[in-house]
Amino acid sequence: MDNFLFILAQAEGARSSGWMQFMPFILLMVGFWFLLIQPQRKKQKEHQKMLSELTTGDKIVTSGGVCGVITHVKKDRYQVKVDDNTRIDVLKGSVQSRDTAE
Repeated sequence: MDNFLFILAQAEGARSSGWMQFMPFILLMVGFWFLLIQPQRKKQKEHQKMLSELTTGDKIVTSGGVCGVITHVKKDRYQVKVDDNTRIDVLKGSVQSRDTAE
């Protein structure tokens, strides 16, 4: 009987040490989550919120560096006035930020 309990205790110890071998990997993944993934998701949500709040008359800057004023909001794009007689269609995803410079 004592021999059986000894074997059982060894098997239980082997399972717990196997679990402990993965602990550094798990802690590393949790660290990556809080240092890299979570801030990026927060930034993406803020960008989506900014895109949904843009309206006609807002000044924007695209990821390509084009500055202009929104003249018309469409389903998946904005019509942007970049010069007196020039209007272009810009995809909503390519808008980088609002232009706060005067």
